[in-house]
Amino acid sequence: MHFRTFEGQTAMQQIRSASDRGHVQSGWLDSHHSFSFGGYQDPKWMGYSALRVINDDRVDPAAGFSPHSHRDMEIISYVLDGSLGHRDSTGGGSTLQPGELQLMSAGRGITHSEMNASKRDEVHFLQIWITPNVGGVAPGYQQKPLDHEALRKGFSTVVAPAAEDAPFSIHQDARLLIAWPAAGAELTQALNPKRSHYLHVARGSIKVGDRELSDGDALMLADESELRLTAETDAELLLFDLPAV
Repeated sequence: MHFRTFEGQTAMQQIRSASDRGHVQSGWLDSHHSFSFGGYQDPKWMGYSALRVINDDRVDPAAGFSPHSHRDMEIISYVLDGSLGHRDSTGGGSTLQPGELQLMSAGRGITHSEMNASKRDEVHFLQIWITPNVGGVAPGYQQKPLDHEALRKGFSTVVAPAAEDAPFSIHQDARLLIAWPAAGAELTQALNPKRSHYLHVARGSIKVGDRELSDGDALMLADESELRLTAETDAELLLFDLPAV
């Protein structure tokens, strides 16, 4: 994978522009794919380290994904607007709202459905797949509210391996940090230069060095020891800490 450097940064980086993502619009679904998925296939974008999928989905009222199966995948759902109904074969069933996170470990096999819980409003959410480092585990389901106060202060680790102290545990040497900076906030986050990092702008506009990133844009970082950014608007940011590529 080719990386480019930009002014104000000290190591290798690559931008994944929102406008370059795969786009599928079919009936009730409007989806943008950061990586190859379904009918969108690009051999240059098959994932990044253990991060396999980021789908930015908008689903019409009372519509959604009927029951379907997964195996050996860690699946994270993050709602930006609206409400998402979830049912699965582990007995898990709930409605996911903004400010919450859901993590489903497919393990040796799970069947689930995802439906817009509203008959009036669209639901806008991210579905994220992370490849596990162990297969055939028992399926699992986790859903919790996020610590809003902590996220407004800076990046907070919300997903991590089971041995670490995080609200959600995952079957991979990977972490998800989330931040909700207000407009004008400056954030500095330490990074491990021996690992790879992927910053996804879920909403809002930020500046990293001389580069402005907004809704759906992403920044891949290699050999970086620090991430510094300024929020141009209120923003929601997802930072993935991953095995080195």
